[in-house]
Amino acid sequence: MDRRALGTTGWDVTEIGLGTWNIGSDWGEVSEEEGRAAVRAALDSGIDFLDTADVYGDGRSERLIAEVLADHDAEPVVATKAGRRLDPHTTDRYTHENLERFVDRSLENLEMDTLDLLQLHCPPTDAYYQPETFDALESLVEAGKIAHYGASVERVEEGLKAIEYPGVETIQIIVNPFRQRPTELFFREAERRDVGVIVRVPLASGLLTGNLDADTEFPEDDHRNYNRDGDAFDVGETFAGVPYDVGLEAVDELRPTVPEEWTMAQFTLRWILDHDAVSTVIPGSTSPDHIEQNVEAAGLRELTEDERDDVEAVYGEYVREHVHHRW
Repeated sequence: MDRRALGTTGWDVTEIGLGTWNIGSDWGEVSEEEGRAAVRAALDSGIDFLDTADVYGDGRSERLIAEVLADHDAEPVVATKAGRRLDPHTTDRYTHENLERFVDRSLENLEMDTLDLLQLHCPPTDAYYQPETFDALESLVEAGKIAHYGASVERVEEGLKAIEYPGVETIQIIVNPFRQRPTELFFREAERRDVGVIVRVPLASGLLTGNLDADTEFPEDDHRNYNRDGDAFDVGETFAGVPYDVGLEAVDELRPTVPEEWTMAQFTLRWILDHDAVSTVIPGSTSPDHIEQNVEAAGLRELTEDERDDVEAVYGEYVREHVHHRW
């Protein structure tokens, strides 16, 4: 699998990484062994970028990663996040004291002396206009507790503001054929400033696997059940913000464009990777077979002009009005 530069961190990472939200929480019941097996499968397939957060299962995801790495030869870059443990989750609480407390907990969970990459975890928009927060991150670098820092953002505006701070080396953002706005100004600015772009929710919470339908039932503790209207957190994290029934229609319209020998998930990942601004894409899965198929997407050819036009047409007809102006 090819590697791409992760901004100015000095790391080249695999084009496909692994997101580990689902082995922590909010995706139905996943056993610890299933979680460990997913991480092992990713490492065995060559993936060398793992993304987690301190709130995924209240640290469970971080701990499972540490357990696997303790018995594996791989030395991946491990990115975690901090901030969502704040209650209330308000801008004024993004202080040095709170961030350092979260960092210390993640260091313990991951069994590390220094975190590879710490990302602010989708803070309120006003936090990006609070320089003290970024000063705190810089001081944590100076203290040796984190090596690099960035931000995981909800909106393009937040990403554009975050990269004005010279210490921000990466931005994590939702991008897929159903969330195209970041591919415009934000991608251009990220490339211009040499900022690494980590793409999350690439498969729109499973919509863009092509394996969901109107009869699919989600467990009570799966965010695809309880967060469809944004009742728990930003609705853009669930099905990329696309109303479920609309998303199913759009997927059906897209199916004829997917090459016969590809899965829809592979087609989607290839569409994302065709953007040079992207450093790595982090689909999550507990299926070793699906993880391997995701990795294979990195070796597929680029999409043709006709295929890209088809994606754009589906986005324009079904999806754009629901998401483009919001994120």
